[in-house]
Amino acid sequence: MSNGDLLTTAEVLARYSGGPQTGVFTDGGSVPNPGPGGWGAVYVVDGEIIGRVHGQDPDTTNNRMELIALINGCDLVPEGTPTTLFSDSNLAVQSMNSWAAGWERRGWKRKTGPIKNLDLVKELYYKLQSRPELTLRWIRSHDGSLWNEYADSLANAWRRSEV
Repeated sequence: MSNGDLLTTAEVLARYSGGPQTGVFTDGGSVPNPGPGGWGAVYVVDGEIIGRVHGQDPDTTNNRMELIALINGCDLVPEGTPTTLFSDSNLAVQSMNSWAAGWERRGWKRKTGPIKNLDLVKELYYKLQSRPELTLRWIRSHDGSLWNEYADSLANAWRRSEV
């Protein structure tokens, strides 16, 4: 989540146009970290917004907000609809795509200590397991991708008077 311009969603739509035009785009963060934070998700098909959600938490971390954005982003997509979820959190994407299956096999344990945010990690992992039509991919943050910037704007909405 950017600490930069704090653009409204309307300003984002006016400024950016690049990147994928179909998928669920999510973002989350806190300022400072830990501290108050927000999350956002937008579901887009062929450049048209199908749905969007966002929220905030007065006492959280960047990683918790990223995971909550993904959990809520899954719920925007009708069951059975193949869709890609995009997150600019490499930690969240790696956790789901590379590590969680092994953690589950070991009883939700890591060799190097406890799994942080285990409640949300498990919730997202099981949600994705039950929705094989959803694919989770990493997207670079702040590279001009319209819908990633839009998700960032939703995640920052708590910091502005206007969404």
